[in-house]
Amino acid sequence: MKNIKFLILSIGLFMLSCTDDVADTDRDPVVANITPVLQFPNNDFSMVLQNDNAADFAVTFVWDYADYSGTPTVVNYAIEFDEVGTNFQSPTVVASSSTKFKEFTVAELNQAALDAGFPPFEESSIDVRIKSTVGTIGTAVPQYSNHFTIRLTPYPAWPNWGIIGSATPTGWDSDTNLDYDLATKIYYITMPLIEGAFKFRLDDSWSTNYGDNGNDSTMELNGADIPVTVPGTYLIKVNFGTEASDGIQPKSYTMTLQ
Repeated sequence: MKNIKFLILSIGLFMLSCTDDVADTDRDPVVANITPVLQFPNNDFSMVLQNDNAADFAVTFVWDYADYSGTPTVVNYAIEFDEVGTNFQSPTVVASSSTKFKEFTVAELNQAALDAGFPPFEESSIDVRIKSTVGTIGTAVPQYSNHFTIRLTPYPAWPNWGIIGSATPTGWDSDTNLDYDLATKIYYITMPLIEGAFKFRLDDSWSTNYGDNGNDSTMELNGADIPVTVPGTYLIKVNFGTEASDGIQPKSYTMTLQ
């Protein structure tokens, strides 16, 4: 009797397996049919992003659904940014959605621009498109929308340190913003300097500024002006952090004549 029960169970499992195999082979392949259509933002969109209103609404990206024939499945959408005129050779996915719109706050849109490699304080022309996919990684069926070119001026998502002084091109009147390396967390700039002096300060304000009391490349809060005695073009690197990085100790700087 036990042998008969085992035989019946084995036959049942075999038939179920065959049914599943048939079901898998009977599935219609997913075929790209209609591409998504980006509606907004369009070529008229331009925005200067500001940290003061980071939480405010910025824009909603809106597109028409893509269409696929075959077995019904979820369609996923990605918003892609790339440098204008590059034909999306190296796009960056800045957001995703399973619906046909995506809202951005000022901070989110700013981060999208920075993630795609566009510099702060400069207006950049950015090609934007929608990518739709169905399926899994390796078998996804992509479709691409039309594209528009928008213009964004992002702000840095890191503290805004600058250099100011009589040795700099703008003197003591205004700051020259330092660039920031996300990997090393080091601020840097290559710039011409004349005989004179300079200091580092935060957010174009004297509330937080660093100088060098001993002229030993170690910075002190509200320290002395840093002298420049040899004019030329310098690569300046600054570590405002609390750990050594890129060979620079915390609260220290280097100046290399180019």
